[in-house]
Amino acid sequence: MKTNDIMNGCKSDFDHGDDTDYFNEPLLLRPSYARSTSLLCDELRSFRISLRWCALDHSSGTGKFVSYLTFILLAVFVPIISSLPVWFQDLSIALPTETTAFNLLVQFPESALAFLGFFTLSCFFRRYGLRQLLFLDALQQDTTFVRRGYTRELDKAFRYLACILLPSFFVEVVHKIIFFSTVKISLPYVSSGFPLNSIAFVLVLGSWVYRTGVFLLVCVLFRLTCELQILRFQGLHKMFEGCGSDGGDIFQEHVRIRKQLAITSHRYRFFIIASLVVITASQFAALLMVLASKSDKNFFNSGDLLVCSTVQLSGFFLCLLGAARITHRAQGMAAVASRWHMSMTCAMAGVEQGKQEDDGFLPVSTCNETDSDDSSDMFISFAAQHPSNFQTRQALVSYLQHNNKGITLFGYALDRGLLHTLFAFEFSLVMWILSKVVVLND
Repeated sequence: MKTNDIMNGCKSDFDHGDDTDYFNEPLLLRPSYARSTSLLCDELRSFRISLRWCALDHSSGTGKFVSYLTFILLAVFVPIISSLPVWFQDLSIALPTETTAFNLLVQFPESALAFLGFFTLSCFFRRYGLRQLLFLDALQQDTTFVRRGYTRELDKAFRYLACILLPSFFVEVVHKIIFFSTVKISLPYVSSGFPLNSIAFVLVLGSWVYRTGVFLLVCVLFRLTCELQILRFQGLHKMFEGCGSDGGDIFQEHVRIRKQLAITSHRYRFFIIASLVVITASQFAALLMVLASKSDKNFFNSGDLLVCSTVQLSGFFLCLLGAARITHRAQGMAAVASRWHMSMTCAMAGVEQGKQEDDGFLPVSTCNETDSDDSSDMFISFAAQHPSNFQTRQALVSYLQHNNKGITLFGYALDRGLLHTLFAFEFSLVMWILSKVVVLND
């Protein structure tokens, strides 16, 4: 199937029906999807509303001012104030040193990850915009299968954010209630009491929600971009299933996907590497502090540390797993192309043998496809083809074998092998720290 035929087939799916059905159809499924305001049927409406409520709307000068002011207040000023032990006084006993130390350890990585997320989103919105960031402009070249699948992924995007944020939020609320009911806030020239504690409770909790949400939003956007490319690889796989697809069309489609994978890798590589450094440093600092502490660990003095570690690792694993999935699909295309090339070659050999046995008669060839669970025998008639088709298919297989990388970090494919390497590195550091602690205790 030609690429133009696929596009024309997609357009023909929407040419029938009355105008009412057309305007009720989601915008991503329309062939003439252009920049528009937030309509009821606009799949980006939820994104725009979420960005506005999170003070991340950079579409206007006022929105930028509010965004930067909110970031300075909730990601810089409030964490600094909340990490100073002189503002807190325990109502019953002296505030444990470990409580303030754990609190300080939590504030730094949360603010650092929020800075990375805010800086990444600011650069994205300034250079690309939301539609170009999500590759919506390029959807006109995709099939209806990819468009519908991407529409579903857009609908599910914030579910992943909610699955991480909401449980952590409830645990954080419980911890802050216990903390501020035990600790009295003391400020110069300000009377202490319930109103001041309530204001501090709201500011600290709002700061946590803001910083966590900014970091997780970038993770969700990255995963959403990976899901789009996975859908395109599935569409490319369908081009092989017919056993009669043209190698040139498959090559052009793979080049288009490969280009967008390179763009995605270039956009998110700084965020992924910097997040890895911050999370690794914070986790090992927490490990050293916990092992060095002599006091009992409880929900009061280390609850923040538990929530912070869970959110950090969940968001980062969301990025790594999305990148590993798409890299696995990209690496598997070479095997699919090799099987397709073998099937086509055997079929053409059968055609040539039929010519020798019966002049002018082209028998029907069978191509067995067993990649999917619901695969069945497909019977395809092959017309006489140019001898160069074999060289074209062989060149396509060689090309896919040498261009099988998905998401890369400065040339290194973010695949399962790299994940195993990262795990081995982190595990070695943990065991080394534990061995030093055991030696010191002895």
